[in-house]
Amino acid sequence: MSFTLSILKDVSFAFVVAVGFAILFNTPRRVLYVAGVLGGLGHGVRFIMLQYGIGLIPATLSGAVCIGLLGIIFSHRVHTPPVVFTMPACITMIPGLYAYRAMLGCIRITDLGLLRQDATVVTITAHYFVLTASLLFTLAIGICSGALLFRKRSPKSIFRRIF
Repeated sequence: MSFTLSILKDVSFAFVVAVGFAILFNTPRRVLYVAGVLGGLGHGVRFIMLQYGIGLIPATLSGAVCIGLLGIIFSHRVHTPPVVFTMPACITMIPGLYAYRAMLGCIRITDLGLLRQDATVVTITAHYFVLTASLLFTLAIGICSGALLFRKRSPKSIFRRIF
């Protein structure tokens, strides 16, 4: 499969997931496409960075920052608060697998027989906990980045000067 086709597949799936969660969160119908576009773009940025060997945490941060910044711009275009579509868009990057593995590790730690056989269970579980927390932290930073950057001035006034 070509690299371009892989990107399009990833962006398409992320678009569908973001729209699905936007519907679940009662996002107005007129801005469902914005959640999908942001989810696809953010996950696409993450996917491309991962393909070029950049780590999971910086790639996730970059995708979330993309969602946060574009969310502020789109919010002024569609006259809707950005959280309405940035939250569903970021859900495409929630580290569910790592959280699941961390929880399974906690269950395994309670089994003393298994713990005596494989002492690395604690280390692996701690790794998954730290990775999950780091990814969730980067998602929070990314979503807030646009609001923090444009706190004093509107993006409308900034882009009027540029264009």
